[in-house]
Amino acid sequence: MKGAPWLILAGTVAGLIGVLSFHTRPAQQSALRASSAQGPGGDSGAASASLPASARATPGANGHGGGPVRSALGPDVQFGYGLLDVKVTVTGTRITDVSVPSLQTAEPTSQQISEQAIPVLRSEVLSAQGAGIDAVSGATFTSEAYAQSLQAALDRLHVR
Repeated sequence: MKGAPWLILAGTVAGLIGVLSFHTRPAQQSALRASSAQGPGGDSGAASASLPASARATPGANGHGGGPVRSALGPDVQFGYGLLDVKVTVTGTRITDVSVPSLQTAEPTSQQISEQAIPVLRSEVLSAQGAGIDAVSGATFTSEAYAQSLQAALDRLHVR
């Protein structure tokens, strides 16, 4: 029994050291840039990213009389654990679709978190009809990058 306080103290110190030494590391720029050089399907996304928004916009009738259907791609935005961009489609001034054509993450856990957060963020954008959305709990960095790329795409389309 005399050694019990020392055992508790040693366990507490070891636990504290373990907690203090634990840290996550942000994704390395070079690793993300190398993986983002090729877009989905193996093609380079650089050509479409360099086009002005007006060249990427696809006017057309939607059958509802709401105006032309236009799309714009937001810039790649680096967040703590990856890189993403957002594509927005509007009909007139109404947001009708939001997608993430490019998502690269540095680790499987970040991939899983982002894949769970993106549908929630998409739903919020369609409900709010703008970039004024709340961050998803547990996916703050992903949410902030999503909102930043989304806002840039909306700015290119001249939608509030």
